Amino acid sequence: MILGSLADAARERVARAKARVPLSAVREAAERADPRPSFAEALKRPGMSFICEVKRASPSKGDIWNNQSSAGGFPYLDIAREYAEAGADALSVLTEPTRFLGSDAYLRGIASGVGLPVLRKDFTVDEYQIYEAKALGASAVLLIRALLPGAALKTYLEAARSIGLDALVETRGERELLDALDAGADIIGVNNRDLRTFEVDLAVSERLGRRIPRGVTFVAESGVSGPADARRLREAGADALLIGEALMRARDKSALLAEMRAACED
Repeated sequence: MILGSLADAARERVARAKARVPLSAVREAAERADPRPSFAEALKRPGMSFICEVKRASPSKGDIWNNQSSAGGFPYLDIAREYAEAGADALSVLTEPTRFLGSDAYLRGIASGVGLPVLRKDFTVDEYQIYEAKALGASAVLLIRALLPGAALKTYLEAARSIGLDALVETRGERELLDALDAGADIIGVNNRDLRTFEVDLAVSERLGRRIPRGVTFVAESGVSGPADARRLREAGADALLIGEALMRARDKSALLAEMRAACED
């Protein structure tokens, strides 16, 4: 299972990181880190909010950026700045290095070089990664309910809030959604992509969106390929869209984002 292998790889990375920098030191670095723009507030603005993702590759599509020419390697900071100029409300940055070809350096550079809230998109399996995210400059961290059984989700939410991080809690089914709400999540992501098979179905957001209470921010994740999808998810009640591959592949990211924003307006 893809999700399981990604989680195992994350645990190995955390073990190596702890050998270099102990938990106490990374927690201290997180507590000393400068405040960042609020991810939660960026998603509460009137109208649809757009979280634009800096994503080099994925397990299902391989190296996305290989389809575009760039003599200087992966221009992550240029992409983030292009998103910001196009009117993105927040950014998502992949830091998972094995299947998504992400890097902590991308997050650090974007957080310091672009004045938008940044979500660290990774597979959080250890509290260490939460403190690490804040130390790297993130405004928010991704918590995937499927990876955090029992009381772990609530514990990780509390850890994030203790250092001023917002948390996007990702769900896929009704039981996961109820668990997230019971844990106190105030930003709920509904992933239209099944991380076990990587199949995409926007009907997942339509089904679960009806069960997200007023006052909880609803983020629809994955599968937004253009304006029609964006409008469909707005009609499903989404407050924000997290968009990766479509924008990464677009030659004119500003034009595509403008089209999707227009599609979400009454």
